[in-house]
Amino acid sequence: MTVNETILRVTIAFLVLFLLARLMGRREIGQMTFFNWTTAIGIGSIAGNLAVNESTLIKDGVIALIVWTLFTIILDMIDLKSKQGRMVTTGEPLIVIKAGRIMEAALKISRIDMDELQALLRQKDIFSLKDVDYAILETNGELSVLKKESQQPVTKTDLNIKSLKNVLFPLPTDVISDGKINSENLSKLHLEKSWLDRELQKANIRSAEDVFFAQVQQDGTLYIDRKSK
Repeated sequence: MTVNETILRVTIAFLVLFLLARLMGRREIGQMTFFNWTTAIGIGSIAGNLAVNESTLIKDGVIALIVWTLFTIILDMIDLKSKQGRMVTTGEPLIVIKAGRIMEAALKISRIDMDELQALLRQKDIFSLKDVDYAILETNGELSVLKKESQQPVTKTDLNIKSLKNVLFPLPTDVISDGKINSENLSKLHLEKSWLDRELQKANIRSAEDVFFAQVQQDGTLYIDRKSK
């Protein structure tokens, strides 16, 4: 392949890809669902072949891009007009926390572990699960969170309270995950396993194996989410 042909192929691939991306609209870029991800990978692969693979005719590459784009637009129209079609192309949101309880089955379906869930919550400026009433994993991977009513944002002036200064711990810290005690975190908090056992007994829980997730709060209390039966 000559330099001129390479430049021509890259130019055509770029212009066609740019025009087709504009035609598909911002939704493909702004909301990466499974369907959008598949579309992006497919179009990118075709454009890459058109640009550098001399065995691919320019005409064939352009036609392939156009046909793929048409399929994308048709499926987008189905997605907009049919709820059943939308469930196939983009899936549906999953409730991962419901009324303050962690939905273990939903986490397994979405293949999200507790570390990932906590990371998504921290992105929403939520560091304690006890503050969450509902959390919904959207089809584009974003987490929508509804805080408990007591945690809804208000100003300190509205409540006429002072800042909490005498906290025991800087951040909420998990000490049980999927029935297993995190001894390292207990040690960092200078807490003994006997303390944890007593707190579990207060909640009428015989063993850590019966707990899906437990987290020590900043005030020293223990948030507990039992395993689903």
